[in-house]
Amino acid sequence: MKQKRFFRVMPRMTGLMIALLAIEFLDEFVFGIREAGWPLIRDDLDLSYAQIGILLSLPRLLGSVVEPPIGILGDVWKRRWLILSGGVVFVAALVLISASQSFLYLLVAFILFYPASGAFVNLSQATLMDSETDRHEQNMARWGFAGSLGVVLGAAVLGGAVLLGVGWRVLFLSSGVATVFVLVVARGMPLGGDSGIGQSGAMAKDLKQGIFDALRTLKNFPVLRWLVLLEFSDLMLDGLHGYLALYFVDVVGAAPANAAMGVAVWTGVGLVGDVLLIPLLERVRSLTYLRFSAAAELLLYPAFLLAPGLWPKLVIVGVLGFANAGWYSVLKG
Repeated sequence: MKQKRFFRVMPRMTGLMIALLAIEFLDEFVFGIREAGWPLIRDDLDLSYAQIGILLSLPRLLGSVVEPPIGILGDVWKRRWLILSGGVVFVAALVLISASQSFLYLLVAFILFYPASGAFVNLSQATLMDSETDRHEQNMARWGFAGSLGVVLGAAVLGGAVLLGVGWRVLFLSSGVATVFVLVVARGMPLGGDSGIGQSGAMAKDLKQGIFDALRTLKNFPVLRWLVLLEFSDLMLDGLHGYLALYFVDVVGAAPANAAMGVAVWTGVGLVGDVLLIPLLERVRSLTYLRFSAAAELLLYPAFLLAPGLWPKLVIVGVLGFANAGWYSVLKG
Protein backbone atom coordinates (compact mmCIF):
# COMPACT_ATOMS: atom_id res chain seq x y z
CA MET A 1 0.00 0.00 0.00
CA LYS A 2 2.82 2.38 0.91
CA GLN A 3 4.63 1.55 -2.33
CA LYS A 4 1.54 2.40 -4.40
CA ARG A 5 1.14 5.67 -2.56
CA PHE A 6 4.83 6.49 -3.18
CA PHE A 7 4.47 6.11 -6.95
CA ARG A 8 1.20 8.05 -6.90
CA VAL A 9 2.71 11.02 -5.02
CA MET A 10 6.13 11.25 -6.70
CA PRO A 11 4.93 12.25 -10.22
CA ARG A 12 2.72 14.95 -8.71
CA MET A 13 5.58 16.32 -6.60
CA THR A 14 7.89 16.24 -9.61
CA GLY A 15 5.29 18.09 -11.66
CA LEU A 16 4.90 20.64 -8.88
CA MET A 17 8.64 21.22 -8.75
CA ILE A 18 8.88 21.69 -12.52
CA ALA A 19 5.95 24.13 -12.52
CA LEU A 20 7.39 26.20 -9.67
CA LEU A 21 10.87 26.29 -11.21
CA ALA A 22 9.31 27.33 -14.52
CA ILE A 23 7.67 30.28 -12.73
CA GLU A 24 11.06 31.42 -11.39
CA PHE A 25 12.69 30.89 -14.79
CA LEU A 26 10.07 33.01 -16.57
CA ASP A 27 10.29 35.81 -14.01
CA GLU A 28 14.07 36.06 -14.39
CA PHE A 29 13.83 35.57 -18.17
CA VAL A 30 11.64 38.68 -18.34
CA PHE A 31 14.12 40.49 -16.09
CA GLY A 32 16.96 39.49 -18.42
CA ILE A 33 15.06 40.75 -21.47
CA ARG A 34 14.29 44.07 -19.81
CA GLU A 35 17.79 44.82 -18.55
CA ALA A 36 19.43 43.91 -21.86
CA GLY A 37 16.71 45.72 -23.81
CA TRP A 38 16.90 49.16 -22.19
CA PRO A 39 18.66 50.78 -25.20
CA LEU A 40 15.83 49.58 -27.47
CA ILE A 41 13.09 50.59 -25.02
CA ARG A 42 14.73 53.98 -24.48
CA ASP A 43 14.98 54.73 -28.20
CA ASP A 44 11.48 53.44 -28.97
CA LEU A 45 9.77 55.51 -26.25
CA ASP A 46 12.25 58.43 -26.33
CA LEU A 47 13.06 58.09 -22.62
CA SER A 48 15.54 60.22 -20.71
CA TYR A 49 17.99 58.85 -18.15
CA ALA A 50 15.87 60.42 -15.42
CA GLN A 51 12.79 58.56 -16.65
CA ILE A 52 14.73 55.29 -16.85
CA GLY A 53 15.90 55.88 -13.28
CA ILE A 54 12.29 56.31 -12.17
CA LEU A 55 11.25 53.17 -14.05
CA LEU A 56 14.01 51.20 -12.32
CA SER A 57 13.43 52.56 -8.82
CA LEU A 58 9.83 53.65 -8.16
CA PRO A 59 8.06 50.36 -9.06
CA ARG A 60 10.62 48.42 -7.06
CA LEU A 61 10.23 50.73 -4.06
CA LEU A 62 6.45 50.40 -4.12
CA GLY A 63 6.77 46.65 -4.59
CA SER A 64 9.02 46.38 -1.53
CA VAL A 65 6.22 47.98 0.51
CA VAL A 66 3.52 45.63 -0.81
CA GLU A 67 5.46 42.35 -0.95
CA PRO A 68 6.03 41.74 2.81
CA PRO A 69 2.28 41.81 3.64
CA ILE A 70 1.66 39.51 0.67
CA GLY A 71 4.28 37.10 2.00
CA ILE A 72 2.75 37.10 5.47
CA LEU A 73 -0.74 36.70 4.00
CA GLY A 74 0.51 33.71 2.01
CA ASP A 75 1.38 31.97 5.27
CA VAL A 76 -1.97 32.52 6.98
CA TRP A 77 -4.51 32.67 4.14
CA LYS A 78 -5.13 31.28 0.63
CA ARG A 79 -1.62 30.90 -0.78
CA ARG A 80 -2.90 29.05 -3.84
CA TRP A 81 -5.31 31.87 -4.68
CA LEU A 82 -2.59 34.49 -4.17
CA ILE A 83 -0.15 32.67 -6.46
CA LEU A 84 -2.64 32.20 -9.29
CA SER A 85 -4.01 35.74 -8.96
CA GLY A 86 -0.48 37.10 -8.94
CA GLY A 87 0.19 35.11 -12.11
CA VAL A 88 -2.84 36.63 -13.85
CA VAL A 89 -1.70 40.17 -12.96
CA PHE A 90 1.85 39.17 -14.01
CA VAL A 91 0.55 38.28 -17.48
CA ALA A 92 -1.53 41.48 -17.65
CA ALA A 93 1.55 43.55 -16.76
CA LEU A 94 3.59 41.88 -19.51
CA VAL A 95 0.86 42.64 -22.05
CA LEU A 96 0.79 46.27 -20.89
CA ILE A 97 4.59 46.50 -21.15
CA SER A 98 4.52 45.14 -24.70
CA ALA A 99 1.81 47.66 -25.66
CA SER A 100 3.36 50.69 -23.92
CA GLN A 101 3.63 53.81 -26.06
CA SER A 102 4.81 56.29 -23.43
CA PHE A 103 6.79 56.66 -20.21
CA LEU A 104 3.63 56.89 -18.07
CA TYR A 105 2.09 53.79 -19.64
CA LEU A 106 5.29 51.82 -19.03
CA LEU A 107 5.55 53.10 -15.45
CA VAL A 108 2.03 51.88 -14.66
CA ALA A 109 2.86 48.49 -16.19
CA PHE A 110 6.02 48.15 -14.07
CA ILE A 111 4.16 49.23 -10.91
CA LEU A 112 1.71 46.37 -11.56
CA PHE A 113 4.50 43.96 -12.41
CA TYR A 114 6.50 44.12 -9.16
CA PRO A 115 3.80 43.16 -6.60
CA ALA A 116 2.41 40.62 -9.09
CA SER A 117 5.86 39.06 -9.27
CA GLY A 118 6.02 39.09 -5.47
CA ALA A 119 2.80 37.10 -5.14
CA PHE A 120 3.41 34.83 -8.13
CA VAL A 121 7.11 34.10 -7.66
CA ASN A 122 7.96 34.58 -3.98
CA LEU A 123 5.00 32.50 -2.78
CA SER A 124 5.88 29.85 -5.36
CA GLN A 125 9.35 29.72 -3.82
CA ALA A 126 7.80 29.29 -0.37
CA THR A 127 5.63 26.46 -1.70
CA LEU A 128 8.66 24.71 -3.17
CA MET A 129 10.52 24.97 0.14
CA ASP A 130 7.46 23.65 2.03
CA SER A 131 6.95 20.73 -0.37
CA GLU A 132 10.10 18.94 0.84
CA THR A 133 11.27 20.40 4.12
CA ASP A 134 14.10 17.86 4.37
CA ARG A 135 15.55 18.98 1.00
CA HIS A 136 15.48 22.73 1.55
CA GLU A 137 19.08 23.38 0.46
CA GLN A 138 18.82 21.24 -2.68
CA ASN A 139 15.57 22.91 -3.74
CA MET A 140 17.01 26.36 -3.01
CA ALA A 141 19.95 25.51 -5.28
CA ARG A 142 17.55 24.41 -8.03
CA TRP A 143 15.57 27.62 -7.59
CA GLY A 144 18.70 29.77 -7.83
CA PHE A 145 19.91 27.91 -10.91
CA ALA A 146 16.53 28.27 -12.67
CA GLY A 147 16.57 32.02 -12.03
CA SER A 148 20.18 32.50 -13.13
CA LEU A 149 19.54 30.49 -16.28
CA GLY A 150 16.50 32.65 -17.03
CA VAL A 151 18.48 35.90 -16.72
CA VAL A 152 21.26 34.62 -19.01
CA LEU A 153 18.88 33.29 -21.67
CA GLY A 154 16.77 36.46 -21.50
CA ALA A 155 19.76 38.62 -22.42
CA ALA A 156 20.94 36.13 -25.06
CA VAL A 157 17.48 35.87 -26.65
CA LEU A 158 17.20 39.68 -26.73
CA GLY A 159 20.55 39.89 -28.53
CA GLY A 160 19.48 37.25 -31.04
CA ALA A 161 16.13 38.95 -31.55
CA VAL A 162 17.86 42.24 -32.39
CA LEU A 163 19.99 40.51 -35.02
CA LEU A 164 16.85 38.94 -36.51
CA GLY A 165 14.95 42.23 -36.48
CA VAL A 166 12.47 41.13 -33.79
CA GLY A 167 11.38 43.92 -31.43
CA TRP A 168 11.44 43.91 -27.63
CA ARG A 169 7.64 44.09 -27.52
CA VAL A 170 7.32 40.65 -29.13
CA LEU A 171 9.57 39.13 -26.46
CA PHE A 172 7.52 40.57 -23.58
CA LEU A 173 4.28 39.42 -25.21
CA SER A 174 5.71 35.95 -25.87
CA SER A 175 6.76 35.73 -22.22
CA GLY A 176 3.17 36.52 -21.25
CA VAL A 177 1.88 33.72 -23.47
CA ALA A 178 4.39 31.29 -21.95
CA THR A 179 3.27 32.37 -18.46
CA VAL A 180 -0.36 31.60 -19.35
CA PHE A 181 0.70 28.06 -20.26
CA VAL A 182 2.57 27.67 -16.94
CA LEU A 183 -0.47 29.04 -15.07
CA VAL A 184 -2.73 26.45 -16.69
CA VAL A 185 -0.35 23.68 -15.62
CA ALA A 186 0.13 25.12 -12.11
CA ARG A 187 -3.63 25.38 -11.61
CA GLY A 188 -3.78 21.62 -11.16
CA MET A 189 -0.92 21.53 -8.66
CA PRO A 190 -1.02 21.64 -4.82
CA LEU A 191 0.17 25.23 -4.45
CA GLY A 192 -0.72 25.67 -0.79
CA GLY A 193 -3.50 25.19 1.70
CA ASP A 194 -6.52 27.41 2.30
CA SER A 195 -5.98 27.70 6.03
CA GLY A 196 -7.98 30.87 6.35
CA ILE A 197 -11.28 29.70 4.86
CA GLY A 198 -14.08 30.38 7.28
CA GLN A 199 -11.68 31.60 9.95
CA SER A 200 -11.43 35.32 9.26
CA GLY A 201 -10.91 36.16 12.92
CA ALA A 202 -8.04 33.69 13.27
CA MET A 203 -6.59 34.88 9.98
CA ALA A 204 -6.60 38.51 11.13
CA LYS A 205 -4.93 37.48 14.38
CA ASP A 206 -2.26 35.45 12.56
CA LEU A 207 -1.65 38.30 10.10
CA LYS A 208 -1.23 40.78 12.94
CA GLN A 209 1.15 38.40 14.72
CA GLY A 210 3.15 37.89 11.51
CA ILE A 211 3.58 41.63 11.02
CA PHE A 212 4.57 42.04 14.68
CA ASP A 213 7.18 39.25 14.39
CA ALA A 214 8.60 40.80 11.20
CA LEU A 215 8.96 44.22 12.85
CA ARG A 216 10.54 42.64 15.92
CA THR A 217 13.08 40.86 13.70
CA LEU A 218 14.16 44.22 12.25
CA LYS A 219 15.23 45.28 15.75
CA ASN A 220 17.77 42.47 15.76
CA PHE A 221 21.10 44.15 14.90
CA PRO A 222 22.70 41.18 13.06
CA VAL A 223 19.59 40.84 10.88
CA LEU A 224 19.54 44.58 10.21
CA ARG A 225 23.24 44.54 9.35
CA TRP A 226 22.77 41.79 6.77
CA LEU A 227 19.79 43.61 5.26
CA VAL A 228 21.87 46.80 4.88
CA LEU A 229 24.74 44.84 3.30
CA LEU A 230 22.28 43.14 0.95
CA GLU A 231 20.97 46.52 -0.23
CA PHE A 232 24.47 47.94 -0.75
CA SER A 233 25.59 44.81 -2.61
CA ASP A 234 22.68 45.33 -4.97
CA LEU A 235 24.51 48.33 -6.43
CA MET A 236 26.91 45.87 -8.08
CA LEU A 237 24.15 43.37 -8.84
CA ASP A 238 20.77 44.64 -10.08
CA GLY A 239 21.97 48.26 -10.02
CA LEU A 240 24.81 47.61 -12.48
CA HIS A 241 22.64 45.16 -14.41
CA GLY A 242 20.01 47.84 -15.06
CA TYR A 243 22.42 50.29 -16.68
CA LEU A 244 24.97 47.91 -18.24
CA ALA A 245 23.36 47.70 -21.69
CA LEU A 246 22.88 51.47 -21.80
CA TYR A 247 26.52 51.96 -20.81
CA PHE A 248 27.72 49.76 -23.66
CA VAL A 249 25.57 51.65 -26.17
CA ASP A 250 25.96 55.25 -24.97
CA VAL A 251 29.54 55.25 -23.62
CA VAL A 252 31.31 52.44 -25.46
CA GLY A 253 29.40 53.02 -28.71
CA ALA A 254 28.35 49.38 -29.14
CA ALA A 255 25.34 48.28 -31.16
CA PRO A 256 22.29 47.10 -29.16
CA ALA A 257 23.01 43.48 -30.10
CA ASN A 258 26.58 43.76 -28.78
CA ALA A 259 25.28 45.49 -25.64
CA ALA A 260 22.93 42.55 -25.05
CA MET A 261 25.89 40.24 -25.57
CA GLY A 262 27.78 42.17 -22.88
CA VAL A 263 24.91 41.65 -20.45
CA ALA A 264 24.78 37.96 -21.40
CA VAL A 265 28.53 37.64 -20.72
CA TRP A 266 28.15 39.28 -17.30
CA THR A 267 25.19 37.11 -16.28
CA GLY A 268 26.55 33.95 -17.95
CA VAL A 269 29.91 34.06 -16.17
CA GLY A 270 28.01 34.87 -12.98
CA LEU A 271 25.98 31.68 -13.51
CA VAL A 272 29.22 29.67 -13.78
CA GLY A 273 30.42 31.37 -10.60
CA ASP A 274 27.20 30.41 -8.81
CA VAL A 275 27.77 26.76 -9.71
CA LEU A 276 31.45 26.79 -8.64
CA LEU A 277 30.61 28.60 -5.42
CA ILE A 278 28.74 25.60 -4.01
CA PRO A 279 31.86 23.39 -3.53
CA LEU A 280 33.96 26.45 -2.60
CA LEU A 281 31.77 27.25 0.38
CA GLU A 282 32.36 23.72 1.65
CA ARG A 283 36.00 24.72 2.23
CA VAL A 284 35.85 28.49 2.82
CA ARG A 285 33.69 30.48 5.25
CA SER A 286 31.06 32.51 3.42
CA LEU A 287 32.10 35.72 5.19
CA THR A 288 35.74 35.21 4.13
CA TYR A 289 34.65 34.70 0.53
CA LEU A 290 32.49 37.82 0.72
CA ARG A 291 35.38 39.97 1.95
CA PHE A 292 37.83 38.82 -0.72
CA SER A 293 35.28 39.06 -3.54
CA ALA A 294 34.26 42.58 -2.43
CA ALA A 295 37.94 43.62 -2.47
CA ALA A 296 38.24 42.18 -5.99
CA GLU A 297 35.19 44.16 -7.11
CA LEU A 298 36.78 47.37 -5.77
CA LEU A 299 39.67 46.83 -8.20
CA LEU A 300 37.72 45.41 -11.12
CA TYR A 301 34.97 48.02 -11.39
CA PRO A 302 37.32 51.03 -11.92
CA ALA A 303 39.33 48.89 -14.35
CA PHE A 304 36.12 48.18 -16.28
CA LEU A 305 35.30 51.89 -16.51
CA LEU A 306 38.84 52.83 -17.59
CA ALA A 307 39.41 50.01 -20.08
CA PRO A 308 39.40 51.21 -23.72
CA GLY A 309 37.15 49.59 -26.31
CA LEU A 310 34.43 46.96 -26.32
CA TRP A 311 36.41 43.72 -26.05
CA PRO A 312 38.58 44.63 -23.03
CA LYS A 313 35.42 45.77 -21.25
CA LEU A 314 33.67 42.50 -22.12
CA VAL A 315 36.53 40.53 -20.57
CA ILE A 316 36.54 42.62 -17.39
CA VAL A 317 32.74 42.62 -17.05
CA GLY A 318 32.85 38.83 -17.23
CA VAL A 319 35.35 38.74 -14.36
CA LEU A 320 33.13 41.23 -12.49
CA GLY A 321 30.19 38.86 -12.86
CA PHE A 322 32.32 35.97 -11.64
CA ALA A 323 33.62 37.91 -8.61
CA ASN A 324 30.16 38.84 -7.29
CA ALA A 325 28.69 35.38 -7.86
CA GLY A 326 26.83 34.17 -4.83
CA TRP A 327 26.61 37.54 -3.08
CA TYR A 328 22.84 37.42 -2.99
CA SER A 329 22.74 33.83 -1.71
CA VAL A 330 25.40 34.44 0.96
CA LEU A 331 23.89 37.69 2.24
CA LYS A 332 20.30 36.44 2.18
CA GLY A 333 21.19 33.07 3.63
